[in-house]
Amino acid sequence: MSKVDGATLMARSLKQQGVEYMFGIVGFPVGPIAVAAQKVGIQYIGMRNEQSASYAAQAVGYLTGRPGAALVVSGPGVVHGLAGLANAQQNCWPMILIGGASPTYQNGMGAFQEERQVQIASPFCKFAHAVEHVHRIPFYVEMAVRNSIYGRPGATYLDMPDDIILGEVEEEKAHQAGTVGDPPRMQAMEQDIDKALNVLESAERPLVIVGKGMAWSRAEDEVRAFVERTGVPFLASPMGKGVMDDTHPLSVGAARSHALQEADVIFLLGARLNWIMHFGLPPRFNKKVRVVQLDISPEAIGQNVPAEVGLVGDGKAIVGQFNKALENRQWFYPKDTPWHAAIAEKSAANARQIKPMIDDNSTPTNYYRALKDISAWTPSNAVIIGEGANTMDIGRTQLPNVSPRLRLDAGSYGTMGIGMGFAIAAAVVHRDRPIISVSGDSAIGFSGMEMETACRYQLPVKIVVLNNGGIGGGIAELPADRRQSPPRVLTVGARYDKMMEAFGGKGWFIEDPKDLRGALDEAMAFKGPALVNVRLHPEAGRKPQQFGWHTA
Repeated sequence: MSKVDGATLMARSLKQQGVEYMFGIVGFPVGPIAVAAQKVGIQYIGMRNEQSASYAAQAVGYLTGRPGAALVVSGPGVVHGLAGLANAQQNCWPMILIGGASPTYQNGMGAFQEERQVQIASPFCKFAHAVEHVHRIPFYVEMAVRNSIYGRPGATYLDMPDDIILGEVEEEKAHQAGTVGDPPRMQAMEQDIDKALNVLESAERPLVIVGKGMAWSRAEDEVRAFVERTGVPFLASPMGKGVMDDTHPLSVGAARSHALQEADVIFLLGARLNWIMHFGLPPRFNKKVRVVQLDISPEAIGQNVPAEVGLVGDGKAIVGQFNKALENRQWFYPKDTPWHAAIAEKSAANARQIKPMIDDNSTPTNYYRALKDISAWTPSNAVIIGEGANTMDIGRTQLPNVSPRLRLDAGSYGTMGIGMGFAIAAAVVHRDRPIISVSGDSAIGFSGMEMETACRYQLPVKIVVLNNGGIGGGIAELPADRRQSPPRVLTVGARYDKMMEAFGGKGWFIEDPKDLRGALDEAMAFKGPALVNVRLHPEAGRKPQQFGWHTA
């Protein structure tokens, strides 16, 4: 009778369940799992920090529809990985964090890096369990994968003690688990479809909000057909961008605040009324707004604002139901309404407001002038990663997406440090697409050592650092007594480009905006990782806001 060890059984089980990518840092006791993963054909990427490994694993989950795995050592390694676990859970992206653990026979004895790992992971994920017998590894892997992608997707955790990794079991005694299929696509009741359409038809100022739930469910064809069939204006959430082309004439992205404030009926398509959407509450929203809500989770219906119609199920399936129901209706929201005209007028006014900043060639430059060249340079099929406060927020408005699942940023949890992990994940999944990460200088500091990872694996990621020398903003010159530096201040003109070059990539430092486009073109032509470090004015910021709560 042949035997199989726990590491091999773990790798085989992951591969069976469609897990194709693993990111991690090897050490006690997980090294054998990484080796076994490579042997069964799982691509292993060795990272420099467990947080970045867990960020990469969840980005793979969102991009591919099957969870990525993050492999971390016991104790502190698991604690570091919790940052990504929490981010995946809040962002509704599937991943599996696999944490090494001290041997079970040393539990409670003060073993090396002994920690209550299942207990501390549980609040941050959908499913967490320790593997207590080698033969049950396939059972727990199936559970972790199924929980990560069924229902509202999210994070899962498996605890792998040293003696389970190294332990052996006879092949025929190992638990045989079924392969997890694609998540079932639940539909809504037909009467609720009709009721929702009646609400939309009654609106004077309707608005569709397209969330990343539509991107996850691969509903872009259905959503595009619905919006164009009805003529209702739409707003994309940050990672719902691309489900509908940002440049589509029905997009209200350039008049976001006006559209949210004035809409009398909002149709939430896989978007949540959380902080990103200002909770759906006044003064950001009309206090009498009526809501039609489509979400995969029943508990989300009516959160913060009651839903007049709640539709629970899969985005692709339910929007398909709407499109079928519309075949029997003549309703269409015409283009010549005052609502469309008001949105167009506000969009034009906002464009006039930022045009002076876009056209400003002074040195150091500002966000809008830099993003003008970055936008023109970015291919339409690129994956765009945004990280940082102003860099990400302004980039959302200035860097359009025309296709779904090509925008990754801090998302629902607002996590800093995701940039390099996301960029590496995108590069291994989409080897045929340009990978462009636009980061603030504060943000790149959280995970900058992953530049070495990108260079080691020869991943042709292109990183643009918008460098204003601070967290939110810097100062023109550091004081002589550095102890008197304001808390937000970082090194003025820090050479992140030199970091990239030190690891074998290529870097540029741009101080005059007229030199930016040429550097970007050279970076794209370079076959390996490249970083363009753009010095910004320390007080550069977003366009003036009419009300303080616009940025609250």
